[in-house]
Amino acid sequence: IDVFHSSHLHMVLYVSVMRLTKPTLFTNLPVTCEDRDLPGDLFGQLMKEDPSTIKGAETLMLGEMLTLPQNFGNIFLGETFSSYISVHNDSSQVVKDILVKADLQTSSQRLNLSASNSAVAELKPECCIDDVIHHEVKEIGTHILVCAVSYTTQYGEKLYFRKFFKFQVLKPLDVKTKFYNAETDEVFLEAQIQNITTSPMFMEKVSLEPSMMYNVTELNTVSSSDEGESTFGKMSYLQPMDTRQYLYCLKPKPEYAEKAGVIKGVTVIGKLDIVWKTNLGERGRLQTSQLQRMAPGYGDIRLSLEVIPDTVNLEEPFDIMCKITNCSERTMDLVLEMCNTSSIHWCGVSGRQLGKLNPGASLSLPLTVFSSVQGLQSISGLRLTDTFLKRTYEYDDIAQVCVVCPFKSNEC
Repeated sequence: IDVFHSSHLHMVLYVSVMRLTKPTLFTNLPVTCEDRDLPGDLFGQLMKEDPSTIKGAETLMLGEMLTLPQNFGNIFLGETFSSYISVHNDSSQVVKDILVKADLQTSSQRLNLSASNSAVAELKPECCIDDVIHHEVKEIGTHILVCAVSYTTQYGEKLYFRKFFKFQVLKPLDVKTKFYNAETDEVFLEAQIQNITTSPMFMEKVSLEPSMMYNVTELNTVSSSDEGESTFGKMSYLQPMDTRQYLYCLKPKPEYAEKAGVIKGVTVIGKLDIVWKTNLGERGRLQTSQLQRMAPGYGDIRLSLEVIPDTVNLEEPFDIMCKITNCSERTMDLVLEMCNTSSIHWCGVSGRQLGKLNPGASLSLPLTVFSSVQGLQSISGLRLTDTFLKRTYEYDDIAQVCVVCPFKSNEC
């Protein structure tokens, strides 16, 4: 029990407010010396006989005994604030109709934390009224615990007093996020989490709750023979001022994947849910606000490659699968032109009619191409024309493919 405040506020009643916290491990400063020194082995024997030290490891500063907190300590966002309130009749008279009310005032709201709002009929001398309050802290900054007591003396006089207890709520974690838009509709989220407290944290859970349009895959485990193992090891401790990176992949749900216009405008991705434990198991939890990204600009028509081989042979045709999506709000009549580059050569008829494509609709288009140059080559040279508006869209560097020589000799 950490004494928060205790004082005589009135000649009849006495109120004390104490914060309830878990104890800490006892620490001492070991004093050692060599056997040839004057004290000899005296200090070593004293440390072995000290009940607060760890047997066999007496020179460690951290002992095996627990000590009660001597001050208020720190309160961090996401932790639970617990307090014990006691109103004691310090007089020789009987007090009636005692009502104890505890409110927590923050910068944005006032919360009633009292377990009961009913008055106690009477309080005899040397008796007390006890109450324990709990509150999960959800705001940083200054908090004021307001304790108000009203009662009636044995002479019928109604009295009332209040006391204010101020404390600060600190920020435990620094969370930064980065978004990466893939060539497809996938979105990668990197979350950097830093422990800005003075004690280590056990990271119990760091998960992403996606918005209704996305499914999420966590990329924070490595495959093993039995099951996935965390990339941070079995003991997931985050030391003070250390930072970790968590990675997530979001994919549109099937019912939204084909709606290009809908996915194009989605900026809300989801929110992070972080749970940790400190010291002797004190639990804390933070949930970020909805994370938002910059919506990618696809233009009126989006062209992406759905299927492409990683490696192809030099001067051998290979097949790719293109996906054309109408991201505008009007119907298009499309013509496809295939323009050869210095290394990429298209097979087929250029200037072919693709027909009409309604708003939000997609078209899968198989194409054949070959490369005349070795190395990493960019697929380029496609051109789409909307005959309705006489507007042309050119696409270069759509994807990359590795071109190798199929012969063993170096004369390719």
